[in-house]
Amino acid sequence: MTAVPAAALEPPFFGNTLGDWALAWGVTLVVFVALVVARRLLGRYHARLVKYGRLGFMHAPLAVFGRTSPAFMLALALYAGLGPLTLPARIDRAATLAITVIAFWQAGIWLSAIFAAWLERQAVQRAPGDHALASSMAIFAPIARVLIWVLVLLLALDNLGVNITALVGGLGIGGVAVALAVQNILGDLFASLSITLDKPFVVGDFLSVGEFLGEVRHIGIKSTRLLSLSGEEIAMSNADLLGSRIRNYGRMAERRVVFTVKVDYGTAADELARLGADIRRIVEAQRDVRFDRSHFSAFTLEALDVETVYYVLSPDFNRYMDIQQAINLEIFREFARRGIAFASPSLKIQIGREAGDDVGAAPAQRENRDGEV
Repeated sequence: MTAVPAAALEPPFFGNTLGDWALAWGVTLVVFVALVVARRLLGRYHARLVKYGRLGFMHAPLAVFGRTSPAFMLALALYAGLGPLTLPARIDRAATLAITVIAFWQAGIWLSAIFAAWLERQAVQRAPGDHALASSMAIFAPIARVLIWVLVLLLALDNLGVNITALVGGLGIGGVAVALAVQNILGDLFASLSITLDKPFVVGDFLSVGEFLGEVRHIGIKSTRLLSLSGEEIAMSNADLLGSRIRNYGRMAERRVVFTVKVDYGTAADELARLGADIRRIVEAQRDVRFDRSHFSAFTLEALDVETVYYVLSPDFNRYMDIQQAINLEIFREFARRGIAFASPSLKIQIGREAGDDVGAAPAQRENRDGEV
């Protein structure tokens, strides 16, 4: 039997034999299957960790690897399969270009996954009702993703041989022009970042801003929305909000209460001296309060003032009103039992006469004495 020349087994496939192509496809298949199996096994392991709450230092790497795209795994396998082959320079450059683009695209996905895993870890470590973290995530997440993809795009262009110096310079000049055009929006954007970092308030806090009162429902990039007591939604720009004086009742741990009881001037001194002790007893009989002081504080034109200070150990306004109502009712009953009168506004007009006037003198005589008419 005549031997077949080796050249006959070399079809014109870029100068590579059938054996070379078989080896290349074999390497491609093995690498792709290995990547798919590894991703599936690690994904199942990560799912078990999440299910049982065992989120340790492996959580971030597993979460990142789970975001590996099948397209990237296929491109990586094909690139590995090209190793045994000898290809023309233009095809080799095209393959390198393709794998570079896909690799940077996958890097962007991985960086986004790393950021998401970090946010998730922060959420696990914080309390479940941490509204500050929710506000931070709402502000930082979209901004961080945009910055990640801009960085990935610039690095990809640089690795592809594009001169990004002029591009970055153009972006800088264009950025200045855009910043001048949208400076109000940028002011609100930086104000939202300031709110996120400094945390003067978070979602769920009750604010008093000028004449407006409301609960913070949403902190956005441009505006913050409050739900007012009357039910309507109030939208305020972040820059205007930070430029205002804000009273944050959401940070209130307890409420200081000062009230004055006005006592009639006809009250005996001994009764007045006992009032401080009686009011203290009434205040301390209430739940969720801490008594501070009660004193006969001042003489006024219409009353004797007894000033009392106590603390409600709750920020709830309705709870404060319930306590104050109970105290007022008990003081009213105590005054009724002891016969003490509350001062009431009154105006006394006294018409006097000059010394030496005769009460019984006739009007004509008094007029003659005064005016000598």
